[in-house]
Amino acid sequence: MDLNRNMKSLVFDLDGTLADTSKDLIAAANNCFIEKNFQPPLDPEKDKLTAFNGGKAMLKLGYDRLQGSVSDKLIDDQYPVLLEYYESALDKYTILYDRVPETLTELKSQGWILGVCTNKPKKLALKLLESLRIMDEFKALTGADTYHFRKPDPRALTKTIEVMGGDKEKAIMVGDSITDLNTGRAANIPVFLVGFDLQGQHTPKMNPDEIFLSYQEFPTKIEEFTKKWD
Repeated sequence: MDLNRNMKSLVFDLDGTLADTSKDLIAAANNCFIEKNFQPPLDPEKDKLTAFNGGKAMLKLGYDRLQGSVSDKLIDDQYPVLLEYYESALDKYTILYDRVPETLTELKSQGWILGVCTNKPKKLALKLLESLRIMDEFKALTGADTYHFRKPDPRALTKTIEVMGGDKEKAIMVGDSITDLNTGRAANIPVFLVGFDLQGQHTPKMNPDEIFLSYQEFPTKIEEFTKKWD
């Protein structure tokens, strides 16, 4: 019998939630445009939110700026190229948000089991988490290509909890985007969204179950929210 089955579970998104990956993502996208003899159209700061929405969103934004429009086929053709660029330099500028490692350790000491559910390809997510030296904190990692479904399909979240050995009735989704919110809502699982960095400006209007402004306050927010589970 799995002794973790009755433990409380936290499932984290990766990009924009645990780490600021935007500069490396945008650099990869800009390299696609440079390869096509364009000037890089994406800005590492101004386009951070688009970076957190994924490679295809960055390609679309860039081509819209350069040409006014872009076909789905061109984006689909360029996406594998972007992934190759990204894999070659996915941790050059990426940093964990403040106190992420300490907070993960504290949460585990309090009996939480931890997992990651991201729409980044699993191979790349694993490589990045290992580079950031936090992969060992997680019981499970689900990427965009782990199953034939991905966020916001609720099964991406519930399967992650299952693999972790967690309990869906005592689980929380932790993310930064409307995709994370919709995933949690569809799975009937509470959602905590970040209230920091650029994406935090848009969090209140999404009306998640809770907003946290830093990882320093995160354990306290979790403890207060889950008192009703006891």
